[in-house]
Parts: sequence; C-alpha cells; structure tokens
Amino acid sequence: MRRQVSRWTVLVVLCVSLLIVALDATVLHVAVPALTEDLRPGAQDLLWIVDAYPLVAASLLILFGTLGDRIGRRRVLLMGYGLFGAASALAAFAPDPRVLIAARVLLGAGGAMIMPATLSILRQVFPDRRERAMAIGIWSAVAAVGAAVGPVLGGFLVEHFWWGSVFLVNIPLMAVMLPLGRILLPESRGTADGPWDVPGALAGAFGLFGCILAVKRFGGGAGPLDATATVPLLAGAALLVWFVRRQRRRPHPLVDLRMFANAAFSTSVGCIVIAMLALVGLELIAVQYLQLVLGLSPFQTGLRLLPLTFAAMAAGLAGARLLRRFGPRRMVSGGFVLTALAVLSLTAMGQRDRPGLLTTAFVLLGFGLETTLFGAYESMLNEAPAQRAGSAAAIGETSYQLGAGVGIALLGSVMNHTYAPRATGLDGADRAAAGRSLGEAYTVADRIGGPPGAALRHAARQSFVSGLHLTLLVSAVLLACGAVAALRLPRVMECAPRAETAAPAPAKAAAPAALTRPARRAAAPAVRSGRAGD
Repeated sequence: MRRQVSRWTVLVVLCVSLLIVALDATVLHVAVPALTEDLRPGAQDLLWIVDAYPLVAASLLILFGTLGDRIGRRRVLLMGYGLFGAASALAAFAPDPRVLIAARVLLGAGGAMIMPATLSILRQVFPDRRERAMAIGIWSAVAAVGAAVGPVLGGFLVEHFWWGSVFLVNIPLMAVMLPLGRILLPESRGTADGPWDVPGALAGAFGLFGCILAVKRFGGGAGPLDATATVPLLAGAALLVWFVRRQRRRPHPLVDLRMFANAAFSTSVGCIVIAMLALVGLELIAVQYLQLVLGLSPFQTGLRLLPLTFAAMAAGLAGARLLRRFGPRRMVSGGFVLTALAVLSLTAMGQRDRPGLLTTAFVLLGFGLETTLFGAYESMLNEAPAQRAGSAAAIGETSYQLGAGVGIALLGSVMNHTYAPRATGLDGADRAAAGRSLGEAYTVADRIGGPPGAALRHAARQSFVSGLHLTLLVSAVLLACGAVAALRLPRVMECAPRAETAAPAPAKAAAPAALTRPARRAAAPAVRSGRAGD
C-alpha cells in the first residue's frame, strides 16, 4: 500500500513539472506586443525570441533523453529544474533582445531535460500497464489545463505588471520542485554499457535543429530556393543520415534503432507525427479565421477554443478506460476517424458565424485528437524496453515536434497557394500586398477605402475561406491515412508482464523502479494541441 501511495505522490510532482513546461510554451505569446514595445527587437530578433525555445527543446530531446538513461533520469530532471529556473530569471530581467534570446535558448535546454526524463520515469514508476494508462490520463488532463491557463495567466500578468512577469512564475515553482524532486523522486537508469556517444549526440542535436529550423522557415513562407531554409535542411539531413548510420554500427548506440522493428512502436510514432501534422497548422489557420473573418477579439477567440481544451481533458481522464475496452488499434484508429469527421464538418463554415457548428466540431476534434495521441503514446511507451525508456520518450517527443513543424509548413503552404483574392482597380504593389495574407489585404482595403476597399475585403475573405476549405480537406485525408496506419497496432491491451528485449537494468536501477516517479509530458497531446504555436 505504501508503494502505491508513493507512486501516485510522485505523479503529482510530475504533473506540476508538466504544468510548468506547458505554461511556458504558451504564456509568452500574449506578452509579445508588450516586450516588443519595451525592447524594440528587429524582425529577426523577434522571430528568434518566439522560436528559440521550441527549436532548442526539440533538438536536444534525444541528447538528454539518452543521457538520462546513462547517468540517471532523476539527475537530469533536477538539472532541468535548476536550468529552467535560472533561465526564467534571466528572461524576466533581460535588458535587450539578445539576452532574451539567450535566455529562451537556455529555457529550451531546460525543457528538453525535463520532458523525456518525466516520461521515462513514468515508465519505471508504473510497471503495471493498467495503472500506467490511468497515470497517463491524469497527466494528459493536467496538460490540457496548462494549455488553457497559459494565455489567461499571461494576459493577467502583462495587464497588471510587466512582460517579464510571465517568466517569474517559474522561479517559485522551481524553487519548490528542486527539493521535492530530490526527496520524492527515486533514481532510475537504463543500460550503461560502453561510453556515451558524444559525437553522435551532437550530430543528432544539430541535425534535428537544422531540419526543424528549415521546416519553420518553409512554414513562414520561405521559398524552395531560399538559403535560410534550404541550407539548414540539407545540413541537418546530412547530419541525421550520418547519425543513423553511426548508431547502426555501434555496439552500444545512443538510440537503439531496433525498437523501430517493433511494428507497434514504429506505428505509434508514425501516428503521433500524422496527428500533429494534420492538426497543428490547422489550428493556427482556425485562429486567423475566427479573428479576421468572423471579427472576434483575441479573448473571444480563446473562449471559442475552450470546448476543444475541455473535450481533450475529458478524453485524457477517460483514456485508460477506453484503452482497456477498445484496445490500442480501435482507440487510435477511431480517434483519427472522429477527428477527421470533425475537420470535415468545419468545411461548412463560411463568412458568417455559426457558433453551434464550431462548438460541436471543436468538441469532437479535441476528444478525437486526445484519444488518438493518448493511445499512440501509451502504446509506444509500453512497447519500448524499460532500459531504453529515456531514448523512447525522446523519440516520442521529437516525433511530436517534427509533426507539428511539418504540419504548419504543409498546411500553411496549401493555404498560401490557394489564397489569391481577385480584386480590380489595384496597382501592382497593392495587389501583391493583398495576395500575401488576409491581414495585409485588410490594411490595403482600409487605406484605399470606399467601394474598392469594401470589394477587396469581401474578395479576400472569400478567398481565405476557400483556402481554408481545401486545407481542411487535406487535413482530413492525412487523418484518414493515420486511421489506416493505426490498424497495425495491437488489437487488445495486453497487461500481462512481458520479458524485456533489452539487457536487464543494473541492480541499482531495478530496486527503486517501482518507486520511481511518473513523468508524462509526452502524453500531453492536449497541451500541444492547445499550444500549437510552439
């Protein structure tokens, strides 16, 4: 009984860890106007202020995930707490944009330490799959709360204090988490045979950084010949190819690529990528639709998106029961189908507000997405050997980030190529500006005024809605592909103990395994769906 209480106590500690990371992923967005007015960053500086955190975090996940397997997951997690708190203080009092960018880089490194460590500890603390599924559900619900609270908390702080206060929230939380984590979280390790592959770890980190940076640049409108996108892509791809070949040759690799030979593991990773690829870019476009086409304020837009968050929370809490009843195959595939139906229903949207349709679609979308990601993450975590829990967690997190980045680039490109308002009476410069985005079209329309301006606004809205419909269809096709791919997952939830395929864990790690602490940022798809801008 004592051991069970300890496990659930550890889960509470890790839920707080997740809450901190989730808040930091979304809280900055509402502070951007205030910090822009104070620090006066240039366009490139502002881009790096926003992108540095997710870029660095995604790039370092494998590095710190595998390091935790070697030196101890709790140790890496506590280091992440300390770095996260120190970087938050630096960000809060940053005197200029470059210091703030450096602080965001350090925050990303701290987040990369926390994310895979928490998930891999969950794998150790909850060896029973039924309990682990329940823990993942609670973790997912907390993630959804963090996604919803982040912008609200950030808006309150910026309104009553200054923009740096959004980072100060982390400091007292980390001051509490460091001693609690040291006292309550038992240590665990994976296999530690052979030296840690430093060149391989650096190649993987820089390779991921280059590829994710290129994806973000393409998503931001960079052309195929733009050096800021193509050079990082080619360099990153070359490093990743070298990384994979090196891991295959080494007797003790950082990432055991044999895990991908397991159909359930590789399918789960693929389902995470497809789900995020289909949904994250769509969410950003939906926000533009609510604000620019329907004319809702940012606060009203947030309220319209709340049903999605609440539905995701409900799916997280019900996830363990659904998984036991339907099994991974039907749960993930059914989640894809439900999400695709929700996306298709949104094609009925036009230039007039239909709140009932939007609310119903967002509820189905949130429940379906969380169901899909819950089942995929749980299956991936179950199929990974306990000794490789850190690298498996890092793979799951990286696939999430890659799917989100590619989704923004892909669906954003579909939208950009479809959006082409046809308006007469415009000169070349105005026509080019109006064709870049709906917001710029409104600026041109306001400047020229009169009937031509009104005609341009109508044409731009109509073109945007047409592009949105095509984007929704593309997203639905991707989700349907995910439903088919999920058919490779196991039909039932196997809860009987199974032999690990990897080498047994060292005695030091095996003893406290049941006492280790749960960690589950990866099973927090709702956060991601809610913080998609990350």
